[in-house]
Amino acid sequence: MPNAVASEPEPLTSTSRSRAPLVIGIFVVVVALDQLSKAWMVARHSFDPVSIWGTSIEFRLSRNSGSAFSFFRGFTPLLAVLAVAVAVFLIRAVRRTQDRVMLVALSLVLAGAVGNLCDRLFRAPGVLSGAVVDFIKVSRWPTFNVADSAITVGALLLLVWGWRGAGHETPDAGHEAPDAP
Repeated sequence: MPNAVASEPEPLTSTSRSRAPLVIGIFVVVVALDQLSKAWMVARHSFDPVSIWGTSIEFRLSRNSGSAFSFFRGFTPLLAVLAVAVAVFLIRAVRRTQDRVMLVALSLVLAGAVGNLCDRLFRAPGVLSGAVVDFIKVSRWPTFNVADSAITVGALLLLVWGWRGAGHETPDAGHEAPDAP
């Protein structure tokens, strides 16, 4: 049953222990920055627009009871449960991967998901009905936060790294490459 062994999480080894500081570090930093920046913004409410590289960046408080781009408003409990499922899936994926770039990408997505999940669980109006605090507004983009940024960067990294790896596939060990004509 070689497939059963491959699907189980790897045992705690020196390799998995050496990955732990990277994953935990990214997770703690992103979640802490996300929650601290949201608390700061909720306390301040607004700031004057700032221009960086010719782009107007505003810090404007908004609360999102939906998902990305404010889709699925009013489904906050379902979105919270879905976020827990995604977090569990990502934790399992982190435990299985050996690639450091994939670890960084998965850790960013996981930390962002947990950062926004914290809002859904602990912010007003109550458990499983809290709205995500968004406050960064760049030009015509939807308002976002640090957790959203981490999810976006992690997802883009996953796509680019996956696409890069797809072009460098090797034939399976059990299958010979076809002979060239």
